Amino acid sequence: MKIIISGGGSGGHVYPAIAIANALKEKGVNDILFVGANGKIEMEKVPAAGYDIVGLNISGFHRKEILRNILFPFKLLGSLMKARKIIDKFSPDVVVGVGGFASGPVLKMAQWKKIPTL
Repeated sequence: MKIIISGGGSGGHVYPAIAIANALKEKGVNDILFVGANGKIEMEKVPAAGYDIVGLNISGFHRKEILRNILFPFKLLGSLMKARKIIDKFSPDVVVGVGGFASGPVLKMAQWKKIPTL
């Protein structure tokens, strides 16, 4: 079974995601790919835990600094396209979202491709 685990941005998302991956590995699932946000904690902690990770160029919506949101639609579109490529190449049986910026585009693409999501 092939599984993508997507999300991150904070330890509250990353450490539970690694725990999920470890539990799956104990059950015999060895083909696990993480997808996270470039520049966030997951890009360091996931490889340190022994898993592969691919980064998306995505960020959250800034409520206080509205001008910082100008690039948000472009980042979202680019992340959706990259998520589609990741899913096409990896061909997961299921995609697990753990919250955070990167989980949205990956879960949406998995749903569009009729891949089960959690």
